[in-house]
Amino acid sequence: MDNRPIGVMDSGVGGLTVVKVLQQELPDESIEFVGDQARLPYGVRPSEQVRQFSMQIAQFLLRHDIKLLVIACNTATAAGLPYLQANLPIPVIGVITPGSKAALSLPKHQNIGVIGTQKTIEDQAYSSVINQLESQVNVIGLACQEFVTLVEDDLAGSQMAQQQVTDKLAFFQDKAIDALILGCTHFPLLTKEISQTLGSEIPLIDPGAATVADVRQLLTERNLFANTVTSSANFYTTGNPQKFNEVASKWLQNDHLTVSQIRLGGE
Repeated sequence: MDNRPIGVMDSGVGGLTVVKVLQQELPDESIEFVGDQARLPYGVRPSEQVRQFSMQIAQFLLRHDIKLLVIACNTATAAGLPYLQANLPIPVIGVITPGSKAALSLPKHQNIGVIGTQKTIEDQAYSSVINQLESQVNVIGLACQEFVTLVEDDLAGSQMAQQQVTDKLAFFQDKAIDALILGCTHFPLLTKEISQTLGSEIPLIDPGAATVADVRQLLTERNLFANTVTSSANFYTTGNPQKFNEVASKWLQNDHLTVSQIRLGGE
């Protein structure tokens, strides 16, 4: 047993989609979350810079004695997962491989759509993993960088968000996709708008939710489950704590979050 917290990092509030599933599936686990809002977006930055930012966040979380790190950011997973795994003294889990496996587990998965940040799509982060697992699968990617802004500005659920999502995802109308991977942890907050556009018959894959299964497996294999009766959750942002809290409290359905502002250098 290990009562140390699980560390979760993201470029902004998107990683809260992973936190929500962690709290639902592993309620005894404590969480330390960092959202690097001051340096958002990661999706347009060079990979080396994203790796640097990710390491700064990891070092901060290590000072809070985390037992494992979840990179709840597709861009940071693509840019920095092997680097962090090689350089940190704790296990590190990313979101891309779990999300890819979840899509391939569907009965029908010959044509898989992926939406993500500019960097995730340009780097073909999902198509490379998916085609390593099943070479015959057709992966169709679309960069939706503007969706990150919609979520960070707390516009999910608005008419503006629906219109932007509808206009952008018109790209898939003639693509006959079997499923769509939400290849940015911000995007599950737009699930309603995306389903309204594509139709409920197109499964939406949330890689963050799939990642929690990997967390559970790792905790089991290494006997790292917490046995505390009172878990905790602390949230840190490099941006505006009030703005972070507005989105976080709504998404996590908790009006009593502990949110602190931190500096990591360079923001």
